[in-house]
Amino acid sequence: MSGTPWLLEVRRLRKSFAIRRGWNRKVVGVVSAVDDVSFTIREGETLGLVGESGCGKTTTARCILRAIKPTSGEVLFRTADGRVVDLAPLSRRELRPLRPQIQMVFQDPFGSLNPRMTIFDNVGEPLLVNGLRDRRMRLDRVADLLELTGLRPEHMHRFPHAFSGGQRQRIGIARALATEPRLVVADEPVSALDVSVQAQVLNLFLELRTRLHLTLLFVAHDLSVVKHLSDRVAVMYVGQLVELATAEAIFRHPRHPYTAALMRAMPVPDPHAPSGDVALAGEVANPADPPPGCYFHPRCPFVTEVCRTERPPLRAIDAGHLVRCHRAEELALTGVGAEPPRAPGTAW
Repeated sequence: MSGTPWLLEVRRLRKSFAIRRGWNRKVVGVVSAVDDVSFTIREGETLGLVGESGCGKTTTARCILRAIKPTSGEVLFRTADGRVVDLAPLSRRELRPLRPQIQMVFQDPFGSLNPRMTIFDNVGEPLLVNGLRDRRMRLDRVADLLELTGLRPEHMHRFPHAFSGGQRQRIGIARALATEPRLVVADEPVSALDVSVQAQVLNLFLELRTRLHLTLLFVAHDLSVVKHLSDRVAVMYVGQLVELATAEAIFRHPRHPYTAALMRAMPVPDPHAPSGDVALAGEVANPADPPPGCYFHPRCPFVTEVCRTERPPLRAIDAGHLVRCHRAEELALTGVGAEPPRAPGTAW
């Protein structure tokens, strides 16, 4: 996939939120939710964006979608006609022609659907908004989308409350695919589902990725999910990208201590395997007042003086393997191994 052209390139993306207090809403500080994030996604690739709650991964996804406006940086998107457009400075009017090419699957499958609209109206609304006025054509298109995502077309006139959580998420996926997007951003799409249903939805993503040549930005905090779905993995900590590599490389040999800590926190399906001490010492750094040097140094078991004083850059230590750590080359960290990718539709 190294020769495949990139579809999305994020350069030095930043998003800050003002902290306001008092009756006059005076600005007393700034929270850096996204702090100098850069990566690319190639056509047909799935990039997993992972990290613990509050690390900035959802804010990054929303900046890419332009649900919120970035403070600075570039979000370069290659459109269907080959143009490269920076989404970051565009107005709502300028963004509207590009909206069909970038769609989102939301975390809450029930909250993302209008409960007063039927499934036909929920899935068909993007088609209507983008100019498909013929009701018969919308009915046929919605029926095809429901079949594609494993649902029965004859149920399209029911309301969202009549479906289970997994079925609602399939409806959300069908709606995201309605405009035939070039990029789909999935924001923790299985975290609200039962484990058995998670497997079904993830297998659906695998199948759709192959059938439709989808390009995915898959946001998650569950590494076991990301491991089976992603081609490459980006790890975030306190708004910064701390490691980026192929899924195989990052799971076999993580190079950042935070990534290795996330690996140790993954449950192992073996009752005889020792659990060990997986908890990191200390608390997550405050994004409104981050520590000097490396943001992870107050919790890092390998900290040295340079980690406390100098902020490490995101640098390449192997081909395609980027890490933000002063001691990346000398540390011997343990991964969890990478399994070969499963065939689409294969049960877990």
